[in-house]
Amino acid sequence: FEDTSLYRYNRLIGLNEVGGDPAQFGISIAAFHHANAERAEHWPHAQLTTATHDTKRGEDVRARLAILAAVPGAWEQHVRRWSRYNQRKKQTIDDRPAPDRDDEYLLYQTLVGACPVELLADGGDAGAADKFIERLQGYMNKAIREAKRNSSWTNPDAAYEQATADFVARVLDPPGSRLFLDDFLPFARAVAASGVDASLVQMTLKLTCPGIPDVYQGGELWDLNLVDPDNRRPVDFNRRRRLLGKAKRVDRASGAERVAAIREMRQQWHDGRIKLFVLYKLLELRRRYPEIFANGTYTALETEGPRAGRLCAFARAFGGCRVVVAVGRHRAGADGGWDGTLVRTGEPAEWREVIRDKAVQASPDIEASALFDVLPVAVLVNNKETSCTS
Repeated sequence: FEDTSLYRYNRLIGLNEVGGDPAQFGISIAAFHHANAERAEHWPHAQLTTATHDTKRGEDVRARLAILAAVPGAWEQHVRRWSRYNQRKKQTIDDRPAPDRDDEYLLYQTLVGACPVELLADGGDAGAADKFIERLQGYMNKAIREAKRNSSWTNPDAAYEQATADFVARVLDPPGSRLFLDDFLPFARAVAASGVDASLVQMTLKLTCPGIPDVYQGGELWDLNLVDPDNRRPVDFNRRRRLLGKAKRVDRASGAERVAAIREMRQQWHDGRIKLFVLYKLLELRRRYPEIFANGTYTALETEGPRAGRLCAFARAFGGCRVVVAVGRHRAGADGGWDGTLVRTGEPAEWREVIRDKAVQASPDIEASALFDVLPVAVLVNNKETSCTS
């Protein structure tokens, strides 16, 4: 199933994951809360992971691909254009086009999901393009063999595989593919920018829901890897140490300077500092209040207002200490802001949002617009900390 069907059924490849079901596009917020409450009661120390050595796509590739489900009309229009633009780049092998439409559709989704940030930046990076082409050619070759439709490990079709590799190179060759790239890159940039929010929501939930979070090697920054051997390439840990040092300097700032620095990291998302910063702050919170996250209860919080359906909020508590988590989902394509949407915390309190280090007043409701002015995630602790012990 995982190594045949999930390489054939390419409706939305972000769903085709180990242990997943491509027929399930997601769950309701109510079902999400129910699953977490059960997890907190029965399996509070089970692993929470979004990537392993066996993952078919990196966690941030899947976050980008999830955005496509929110913009199906635009996605369909782009794919139809791309197919027309690239038709002449195919070859005919045994009276059939190579690659066929299913493999071509797999490629377009993979391009959007895994496109390196260096290519999405203005001007692009020729060296990065060459490396990406090589990675994609290796990935497509493996995917074709796993699907066992046009080739396989036991009976490889070298001509079809080579034609597909040539197609990948031609599609990403600027001189010969300007029409495609001029249409693809703006769309991919928009999806990637929305994917940043999806990634931050995904990571915040992983760090605060019941369970023990795991960060797979290199996942501190954007994980745009594909299936092995792509996801087993060496990780630049020195770069991560340098960026962690910058994150700690931002953490030492306060007030408007801190918020401005976080906003700048979000706007300049390509280097991954914003993901690393949020991860650092949430790991710090878990270290400060270990009992809440190891053995704390899980309680769904009510939301109200025009964007309530896009808002997921819950509380973790142990003893007298309480942490409130709120994330905004599916922000891509949402019209309007968060005005009038509330999180009902159940108690009037003075909260402090730990990522921005900013006071937030609740009476007992919190305006979502006060939480998501910079990021689509917010994690709050009681500002006075009278009932919490470190």
